[in-house]
Amino acid sequence: MAKKSSKPKTKTKPARLRPGRLLLRWGLRGVLALAVILALAVGLYRIVPPPTTPYIIAEARRLDGVARDWVPAERIAPVMLRAAVAAEDANFCRHWGFDMTAIRDAIEEGGNRGASTISQQVVKNVYLWHGRSWSRKALEAVITPAIEAVWPKRRILEVYLNIAEFDEGVFGVEAAARHYFSVSAADLSPTQAARLAAILPDPKGRSAADPSGAVRRRAASILDGAATIERDGRAACFGAA
Repeated sequence: MAKKSSKPKTKTKPARLRPGRLLLRWGLRGVLALAVILALAVGLYRIVPPPTTPYIIAEARRLDGVARDWVPAERIAPVMLRAAVAAEDANFCRHWGFDMTAIRDAIEEGGNRGASTISQQVVKNVYLWHGRSWSRKALEAVITPAIEAVWPKRRILEVYLNIAEFDEGVFGVEAAARHYFSVSAADLSPTQAARLAAILPDPKGRSAADPSGAVRRRAASILDGAATIERDGRAACFGAA
């Protein structure tokens, strides 16, 4: 009968992960967690109105309060929807978040012209912080196509008009309509809507109620643009044609 070996068994030590591999593993987990958070945030605001934005919070603290009342797109005059698109993003119905034609034109003009779409502005204001850091730009490049894929165009425009700044401490088209014209967003006239859209690039430096000559001329141009996108079908994607 064979004798059992009395030699002690050696214990196998658990393999140690190298620092580089450990960092890679945790980095991948971090990216996955961020992707899940972003997916939930994009999906949530597809249905639920964003309660506020980082900029609105900052302004509320600075001014000790702001005026803002959320209204669904159904309670916004259709001409206001068209005017906002005509003023800020004429190709809104034709792009997937980035207007490549506008970007090329901006590059050719030396960067003096803005090329940010309504979708990008929604992402910047709802999900991100103000600034020009590469990290913010990278997140914007990821989130913008995501909301275009998940949100209808009408929803993107609805959120935009409810978070846009129209004067110091005045956010959203409902508060702006009451602030400037003492009417609801649903009762805005074409001229009033065009003037509100005309002040969007510089809401603290322009007035819709007492417009300068430049604002009047821009509003007239926006009114023509709003009529044009209604005629050629570019307003169909957000239900204001």
